[in-house]
Amino acid sequence: MDITITSLGALLGLLCAIIFIFLKIPAVYALMLGALLGGLLGGGSLNETINLMTLGAGSMMTTVLRILAAGTLAGTLIKSKAADSIAQSIIKVLGERKALLALSLATMVLTGVGVFVDIAVITVAPIGLSIGHKLNISKRSILLAMVGGGKAGNLISPNPNAIAVATAFDQPLTSVMIAGILPGVFGLFMTFILSKYIRSKGSRVLEEEISKDKKNEDLPSFFRAILGPLFAIILLALRPLFDIAIDPMIALPVGGLLASLFMGRIRDFLDFSKYGLKSMINVAIILIGTGTLAGIIQNSSLGPDLIKSIESLGMPLFMLAPISGMLMSLATASTTSGATVASEVFGPSLMTSKVSNLGSGVMIHSGSTVLDHFPHGSFFHATGGSVNMVFKERIKIIGYESLIGFTMTVIATLAYGLLEIL
Repeated sequence: MDITITSLGALLGLLCAIIFIFLKIPAVYALMLGALLGGLLGGGSLNETINLMTLGAGSMMTTVLRILAAGTLAGTLIKSKAADSIAQSIIKVLGERKALLALSLATMVLTGVGVFVDIAVITVAPIGLSIGHKLNISKRSILLAMVGGGKAGNLISPNPNAIAVATAFDQPLTSVMIAGILPGVFGLFMTFILSKYIRSKGSRVLEEEISKDKKNEDLPSFFRAILGPLFAIILLALRPLFDIAIDPMIALPVGGLLASLFMGRIRDFLDFSKYGLKSMINVAIILIGTGTLAGIIQNSSLGPDLIKSIESLGMPLFMLAPISGMLMSLATASTTSGATVASEVFGPSLMTSKVSNLGSGVMIHSGSTVLDHFPHGSFFHATGGSVNMVFKERIKIIGYESLIGFTMTVIATLAYGLLEIL
């Protein structure tokens, strides 16, 4: 379309969306309302604004289909208790002396094999509370260890955010995942340092908060639990390794099916898939709302104006990637929505830079972990609730979470933007 929304209109639309989310309006409606107001305030007519919103939502369909397909693997890992088995096995191997590292690594691995980061934190939280009570470690330290591990795992995971980035930059999903390992390792290291630093700060775990559930005999073995997601990753890796393209829409459901088979739960695969679908539907619906806002921003002068601002400050164009990831994740309070909007809106401009498409995608992906945990998003509340933490205390670790995400973003930017390793 020929209409160009003003930068002010696009920014006002973003601001309105944030305010609506703070007011507890469902995220998809908040994003749609923000997009509508942004278009109208930015100079578009009602029909033009609706058309831009529709085009933006339509551009999300490929990503949405892949995300819905990913529900089969995620649902299988969660519902079969494979996720619990993986987490408990890692923590058992590392032991209580390395409790914080064990919690971080367990959450990182769970997220890395395809479990949503907030679900991974909720899964590991009962173990974390038990360890925290026994070793007198503060709730802040426990939660930061798990959240930081989840953020690091998000960069190496076949989760919706990685799918969105891979789709936007036309890169193999496994390439995005592998490139995320370097910043992810640094994120894990920073998580360990910070969680250890605050281990004595804040409230402690009370005995009545410890889960008394001891039904560990129902858990599959670690080997059986990990096989399914490993096969899915191998299938995805065929494209970059041998130029055999197996789409995530195929590879991830096959991974879920094989996981059920290896654990002797093939009869339950349909139930696992239904559970995973329910989990993914919310993400898919929010992404449609995100698409409407992306349609407004993409057809506004915000992108060119941001590029001009970066150039006027003497910064290289590739800085657009991490900066846009951070800004969009702050606006949406979501890694997935932030990475999706930034990739869709600023991807075309970044593809004209000398930095590789994969490098640009990973920088956006890393940037989207810096400010995705603010209180207007569900992640803040779900993770705080997992350790029974009150709002006032939960908000005190936001700065530490941001520092972990910022560390990963700096590493990704240095490696893939400045040094052009990819």
